[in-house]
Amino acid sequence: MRKWLMMMGVLGLILGVYGVGIGGVGKGPEVIKLPSPKMRHSTVTFSHWKHQEILNGNCGECHHGRTADWKQVPYKEGMKIQKCDTCHNKNHPNKKLNSVKKAMHVNCKGCHKQMKKEGKKAGPTKCTGCHKK
Repeated sequence: MRKWLMMMGVLGLILGVYGVGIGGVGKGPEVIKLPSPKMRHSTVTFSHWKHQEILNGNCGECHHGRTADWKQVPYKEGMKIQKCDTCHNKNHPNKKLNSVKKAMHVNCKGCHKQMKKEGKKAGPTKCTGCHKK
């Protein structure tokens, strides 16, 4: 539990510090490193700028907010970026999204699988593709 909370804190710090710059290609950090406490000695290295380029600066594909009734609202320029665990926690009504880990796996793997299905060059979908020792 302590490691999980530490990971959430690090993720929140990363998003909080760099979230202000989100809004197009080349904004925010170039690379984000996310510790993975359940997979010892594993850090996910996320190429933020590369993903911005692939998505043509459409930050709303990954970043979003929500309405009071839990409907997702895509990010728009100027929207306040909150830590992922503000919503993706045990109180989230969708059990598939009730942790940051689950939300990232659904969003990232889902996008990579869709790209592969469309015949495009796709990112990894297996654990070791992102979680490298």
